[in-house]
Amino acid sequence: MTDLLDAVMDRYDRYNFDAFTARDVAEALESESLSEEQYAALLSPAAAPFLEQMARKAQHLTTRQFGNSVGLYTPLYIANYCVNHCVYCGFNCQNHINRGKLTFEEIDHELAAIAKTGLREILLLTGESRYHSDVEYIGKAVEIAKQYFTTIGIEVYPMEVEEYAHLQRCGADFVSVYQETYDREKYAQVHLSGPKRDFAYRFNAQERALMGGMRGVGVGALLGLGDFRKDAFAAGLHASYLQKKYPKAEVSFSVPRLRPYKNNAENSSNDVHEPQLLQVMLAYRLLLPFAGINISTRERAGFRDHVVGLAATKISAGVKTGVGGHEEEEKGDAQFQISDPRSVTEIEQMLVARGMQPVYRDYIRM
Repeated sequence: MTDLLDAVMDRYDRYNFDAFTARDVAEALESESLSEEQYAALLSPAAAPFLEQMARKAQHLTTRQFGNSVGLYTPLYIANYCVNHCVYCGFNCQNHINRGKLTFEEIDHELAAIAKTGLREILLLTGESRYHSDVEYIGKAVEIAKQYFTTIGIEVYPMEVEEYAHLQRCGADFVSVYQETYDREKYAQVHLSGPKRDFAYRFNAQERALMGGMRGVGVGALLGLGDFRKDAFAAGLHASYLQKKYPKAEVSFSVPRLRPYKNNAENSSNDVHEPQLLQVMLAYRLLLPFAGINISTRERAGFRDHVVGLAATKISAGVKTGVGGHEEEEKGDAQFQISDPRSVTEIEQMLVARGMQPVYRDYIRM
């Protein structure tokens, strides 16, 4: 697995994004398949005046690969205990918040309530604490979810191949792990203690998940934590190399930005604004036309409405970022503040009004 890590990290500082020109961007847009350098050009400041052209091409590729369909899902936080001290995260072990963990009965109640909305895809999340949320606990939660949902994703701490294989047997389909930043120096600065300090172990989590039999994996960086252009470039290469090495896998992107969280409402000095976030999403689409792109409730409603169909192929709805909260009373504080509180019905109505096809179920487990 070191080959993927070395391939990406050897290129992290290869390009000076300020050196790209309008001609470089124009040539990239004329290309049928992006080279590594052309991809970097599309992430550069020189590409900012070309967002409309990038959007037209991205929309063409999205429609060609996905039609007008947009998948719907919601996350369920089943625990928020964490052993990592990550300075940017509301769940970090030094943050004085209300901690909680759902019982299996409460998980069942929550999932049943979510299923009543019509959703058939769920994302189960925990904080990163093996003690409070061990593999058996997560596996049992997946088994419960399997009774209600046809697609089950997990966003938990990185695991070993055998542990991912166990969760796959329980019914999990997808694993999302975010590197947060691909800048090793910055990574060490913002992960002060805990297992998450191991950069390489986290980087290789997606590959271990695929080796464990997972159908797909999610890749992404927390934009604004470091240099967002370099991080988006590295995340794109990471996903691209995974797709080449595991061609049958479903590889997708998420594009989270730093958000205020409890006890810390300050903005980052590396703020990524909406035009820049859109640029990253469009570049992802032009690099990997087949990849899914998720847009979360971290973003405001108007922006989410705009990017579905252009680049995004999946959108969350009816979101709660505390522990529970769909049926049971929340047992723990939220990880971050959401910007789009719309219900599943409201998101569906928006998609239909924009000529899109909401998809509640896109996979039938045999």
